[in-house]
Amino acid sequence: MSRVGRLPIPLPKDVVVKIENGEVIVKGPKGELRRNLGSDISISMEKNTLVVARANDERDVRARHGLMRALVFNMVTGVTKGYEKGIDIVGVGYKVQKTGDKVVFNVGYSHPVEVSPAAGITFAVEGTTKLKISGIDKEVVGLMAAKIKAIKPHDAYKGKGLRYTGEKIKLKAGKAGKAVGK
Repeated sequence: MSRVGRLPIPLPKDVVVKIENGEVIVKGPKGELRRNLGSDISISMEKNTLVVARANDERDVRARHGLMRALVFNMVTGVTKGYEKGIDIVGVGYKVQKTGDKVVFNVGYSHPVEVSPAAGITFAVEGTTKLKISGIDKEVVGLMAAKIKAIKPHDAYKGKGLRYTGEKIKLKAGKAGKAVGK
């Protein structure tokens, strides 16, 4: 049995879970999330926990067992606490500013790059070089952060560009052979 899949999911007091027609609906103080489980995975409620079970031991069903448990756990965490991802803007003259619900990046291109939030996503700008992306769906928050980071990936030689908060960048040495000369 899957080590991740067999772990029960504890439910906080303010979370309501409905299971109907192969779909799980999780409601909490921050919102509501839905996910289709498929026909081979089932969820049952026992006291204040959810237990994810699989119908058989076929290879693909075993693989999805732990995945579905992790996804439902992320749904429960999202509707109670939410998820947040940070982006740092590094470079001389590089900045971000919020206009309405959109953010505008000036990152060395001849034009500013404007990004609209996906459904359920909010942006918060701290200063001119930090952006926080928050929402209740972990998958959507991560996807939005990846799309924003792809606007200007960090440079391997100077380190300029967009990076996740806390991400370590290893810089390349550059042209060391030129210093030797002839």
